[in-house]
Amino acid sequence: MSVVEDRVLTQDVFEELARHAIRAEEALRLEFVNGKLGVKAVPDGDHGRIIEWLTRLCMQADPNRWLYPEQGLRIETYRKGNARPDGSLARSGAFVGQGEWAGPDDVLMVVEVTSYDEDTDRRDRVEKPRAYAETGIPVYLLIDRDSCEVKVHSQPDGVRYEQVVTVPYGKTVTLPDPVGIELDTEPLKNWTR
Repeated sequence: MSVVEDRVLTQDVFEELARHAIRAEEALRLEFVNGKLGVKAVPDGDHGRIIEWLTRLCMQADPNRWLYPEQGLRIETYRKGNARPDGSLARSGAFVGQGEWAGPDDVLMVVEVTSYDEDTDRRDRVEKPRAYAETGIPVYLLIDRDSCEVKVHSQPDGVRYEQVVTVPYGKTVTLPDPVGIELDTEPLKNWTR
């Protein structure tokens, strides 16, 4: 009788699995957050419009920055996780030569827009804020289409974000430095069911 050891999914194995998954099904996007393999929902049209709107605002604020949609990032303590944020704000050209899974060092802000699926609560509201804070990403912007709120997480301490500001759609919120943008959330009312 042989004993089967518990196997831990390593980052290299995950990245190879993710490459095969996307080749097999173009809409299949895998993430590896908090030691858990997950599937990222395919964005709907309103989701895409929110990212388009936010990209324009970021470019108007600083044309040398770009909101990269779905750029894979190595995240969490010691980069043992992989996430594909809806947007990663960084200087133009920041990810050149890094491949599908880039280091997060140049990322100023990550953005997630909630999807209408059962994993959103755990993934976007619990696991990702912790993982992004552990990584040291300065700002995490959550556009929550379920609660019609915007949450701005900032001041990562290596475990969590020390500051979280929540505003309902329709209010203006500051995306703190290094982003430095005043965000009028009124248009979000048009892209939420």
